[in-house]
Amino acid sequence: MTSERITKPLNLIYKEIILPNLHKKFSYKNIHQVPKIIKIQVNRGLGIDAQNNSILKKSIDEFRVITGQQPIITKAKKSIAGFKVREEMTLGVTVTLRGEKMFSFLEKLIHLVLPRIRDFRGLSSKGFDRDGNFNFGLREQLVFPEISYDTVDQTRGLNITIVTTAKTKNEGMALLKEFGFPLID
Repeated sequence: MTSERITKPLNLIYKEIILPNLHKKFSYKNIHQVPKIIKIQVNRGLGIDAQNNSILKKSIDEFRVITGQQPIITKAKKSIAGFKVREEMTLGVTVTLRGEKMFSFLEKLIHLVLPRIRDFRGLSSKGFDRDGNFNFGLREQLVFPEISYDTVDQTRGLNITIVTTAKTKNEGMALLKEFGFPLID
């Protein structure tokens, strides 16, 4: 990775470096066919713990600090007796990032968060769906530099989904590798 790539913001790197590289690699007829990242969705399912107001508030505060955006509280759409879930019951929190906040979160994720994971060897490419979107989970919130160890009462994981305009798994994988994602095959 060149020093120029490290100092520039990711949205400029996409326009100046990644876009031409992918255009040439996949031989697109039009520059607008080159895949791009549309949004990043960060979720945490709390399940029955979401009924505890202090746990829910703590998760909302953590998401606000991690993403820089107010999360939405997710609720059950219908009742499921086997899971003791009733309709409109609070189940978790979610945040959808787009634009500048998305690129700054992606940059923080690639350069700060993923290297802080203990025994990290890369993200599995099995997280891609057939449309080129990527899903992966983090086991604990302590890998984010904004979260203090003293404020965490219990480690809770979160799921991150990166939604792209790619048409195939290979296009999505090439896009995220160009961004510097540590993917293993």
